[in-house]
Amino acid sequence: MFKKPATKLFSALVLTTGMFHGSAQAADADAICYNCPPQWADWGTQLEVIKEELGYTVPFDNKNSGQTLSQLLAEQNNPVADVAYYGVSFGITAQEKGVTQAYKPAHWDEIPDGLKDPEGNWFSIHSGTIGFFVNVDALDGKPVPQSWNDLLDPQYNGMVGYLDPTSAFVGYAASVGLNGALGGDLDNFEPAIEYFNKLKDNDPIVPKQTAYSRVISGEIPIMLDYDFNAYRAKYKDGANVEFVIPQEGTVVVPYVMSLVKNAPHADAGRKILDFILSDKGQAVWANAFLRPVRPGAMSPEVEAKFLPASDYARAQSVDYAKMAQAQKTFQSLYLEGVN
Repeated sequence: MFKKPATKLFSALVLTTGMFHGSAQAADADAICYNCPPQWADWGTQLEVIKEELGYTVPFDNKNSGQTLSQLLAEQNNPVADVAYYGVSFGITAQEKGVTQAYKPAHWDEIPDGLKDPEGNWFSIHSGTIGFFVNVDALDGKPVPQSWNDLLDPQYNGMVGYLDPTSAFVGYAASVGLNGALGGDLDNFEPAIEYFNKLKDNDPIVPKQTAYSRVISGEIPIMLDYDFNAYRAKYKDGANVEFVIPQEGTVVVPYVMSLVKNAPHADAGRKILDFILSDKGQAVWANAFLRPVRPGAMSPEVEAKFLPASDYARAQSVDYAKMAQAQKTFQSLYLEGVN
């Protein structure tokens, strides 16, 4: 299933406040971004910098990728959002459903091929690596798990969490990662379904929304999540956490943005997308331990806080267009075979 690593990784954050609910906030906004919660991927800082640099007020929005796509589809005859952010498979699906608008932002040529739609309907802004975000203190002396197989050990009963893969993109990404590591591919999700059924015996916690604070508090000691969330917890919040890239392997996943078709503030949306790929915009992601899409945007000082390259060699890329096509199939298999 896995191919040679293309773009490796990055890092950042997770959590929330209220989901954006339409006209009241829209009236006070210069532009609307769907799925830009303050504690995920450091959107809090990014939107502050956008305000400082561009003068645009962009409200926080706490949707996940699936909710963003659903909202764009529901509003396609009367769009509310100007730009949208989501996991790559949702971005590709949004293009296929006709709710995106082609736009090639500044620094377009620096985005590697395979990490952008050739016409600009979606393009990567940063990427992350799936692994174990572990609150060491909450393990109560148990060893930090090092493999997918370790999580099935009864000693971790009630300690493992993953986001619902039928809704949240990170949940689907984790499923793709473990499936490939255990011998499956995008045409065969049997290893993942079998694994989740085994994990059910360990009473996993399966939230639908981002769960960063629940890991920090120790409510979820082990979360299938991105490296950037673990690094944020360790280096920004001072928590005793570790990030583990499982021994069997995992996946690297880009996150992408789009200009929304018939966006009400399309000009502002274009300028925001330009800024997000600028040196200053990319530096926000890097400083939040996300891997910026533009080569060289991460400083050696930040990179030194990541796990060594030998660990990241176990993190592979996949055919992201095929990953998008397979998402509904996997969701159906999960609903039928696991829930």
